[in-house]
Amino acid sequence: MKQLCIYIILIFSYTLSSSAQIVYIDMNYILNQSEIGKSLNNYINKENDEYLIKYKKIEDKLVEKENQLLAQKNIILKSEFEEKLKDLSNEIKKYRSNKKITIEKINIMKLENTKKILKILNPIITKFVNDNSISLVVPKKNIIVGKKDLDITYEIIDLLNIEAKTLDF
Repeated sequence: MKQLCIYIILIFSYTLSSSAQIVYIDMNYILNQSEIGKSLNNYINKENDEYLIKYKKIEDKLVEKENQLLAQKNIILKSEFEEKLKDLSNEIKKYRSNKKITIEKINIMKLENTKKILKILNPIITKFVNDNSISLVVPKKNIIVGKKDLDITYEIIDLLNIEAKTLDF
């Protein structure tokens, strides 16, 4: 709410002081709908799917081991059962740890590549702002109501698609 008040004050001060042009932009839409953003999302989804398949197989094996162990519970000695249960528990901990590390790795990969896209995007936005005499660009998420013609998202997507279609991931 505090940010909203600050933006409103900034907007009014700019509009009252000069004939400044204020526009807004939807960065999430750009990152998801531009060619380079789509290629990043496809790459991340492909990596994620590969890991899901890998971990599903491991999980199935662990469930099978658990079922086998439970089936042997009344047949084997209690000490042997507890030892096997401990081993299975350690395997499950290792599985969960590896899965967590993989998820973090994918998140880091997405974050780093999003930063690369933003490095490409920033000069495009700056040039667009300078060429069109725009005084202020506000994120769309902080706008309550605004004229549709003040949204520069689509123009920036077009410029980004011309500048870069894919990125080496």
